[in-house]
Amino acid sequence: MRTSRTVAAAALAAASLSTFVLAGCSSDSGGGGDKKLAFIQGVSGDEFYISMQCGIQDAAEAAGYTVDVQGPAKFDPTLQKPIVDSVTASKPAAMLIAPTDVAAMQAPLEQAAKAGIKVVLVDTTVNDPSFAVSQISSDNVGGGAAAFDAIKAAKPGGGKVLVISTDPGVSTVDARVKGFSDAVAKDPAFKDLGVQYSHNDPATAANLVSAALQKDPDIVGIFATNLFSAEGSATGVRQAGKSGQVQIVGFDAGPNQMQALRAGTVQALVAQDPGTIGKFGVDEAVTALEGGQNTKKVQTGFIVITQENLDGEGGAAAYKSGC
Repeated sequence: MRTSRTVAAAALAAASLSTFVLAGCSSDSGGGGDKKLAFIQGVSGDEFYISMQCGIQDAAEAAGYTVDVQGPAKFDPTLQKPIVDSVTASKPAAMLIAPTDVAAMQAPLEQAAKAGIKVVLVDTTVNDPSFAVSQISSDNVGGGAAAFDAIKAAKPGGGKVLVISTDPGVSTVDARVKGFSDAVAKDPAFKDLGVQYSHNDPATAANLVSAALQKDPDIVGIFATNLFSAEGSATGVRQAGKSGQVQIVGFDAGPNQMQALRAGTVQALVAQDPGTIGKFGVDEAVTALEGGQNTKKVQTGFIVITQENLDGEGGAAAYKSGC
């Protein structure tokens, strides 16, 4: 079942209609870019950010704003920073951004805020987000714990479990790892082999999983913290001849992951709600531009997708490849 939203998120959703009315009636957004918003993705071409883009564009259109969308080719702060600097120079009314590193993106985003741009952090965050008008993200700690629950349900006898993540310093995946590891620590039947980093590359994830299974052939479960980690983990398990023996739980629900779930190479997916994250991001940006009171932190829910709900509620949570 889909988890309930936090009280803050529910209150924001209830207020969104009045936010749109205010935006539609205003002739001045209060920002340098008038009625222009910018959305900077964590990485271009990722179905998670495409789905978020769809939510942003729909909400912006309803509010009378336009959106410029850009993103780096890789989830890399050295590639994202020049985009942020360029967008800051263009002075949109507000910037919605998924920072690619908690430290490296701190200063560029502070500069954007100092330039008068309303900054909304969507999905990921930075070490000190006080400059942002709001942060919107999934319950990533809860999602990590739910991933362990899915492995435990499939392997109630316990065993060794492994995490394949992207890179340290990414707020969302770090939170997912924490949620998973904390849950494992509470169950003595399971042994946590720790986390290995794939640098958001499916081929690297596959190699890491293959090597891990050679060292520990009795691994019973793998938690892959994002779309590319899950894709690579499934490949590694298949190459090791362990399909059906090792339970893979992935985070995110792109088309390839949904296909892997249907084929049985992945046993469960923890799907976020990126469209709602994007919509709430626009709500908060418009609220700030119209002089309203922002909700500083908004948390959205997730759903665990399995074979049992794949053709119903689970399937409806699949991410989009285009708007």
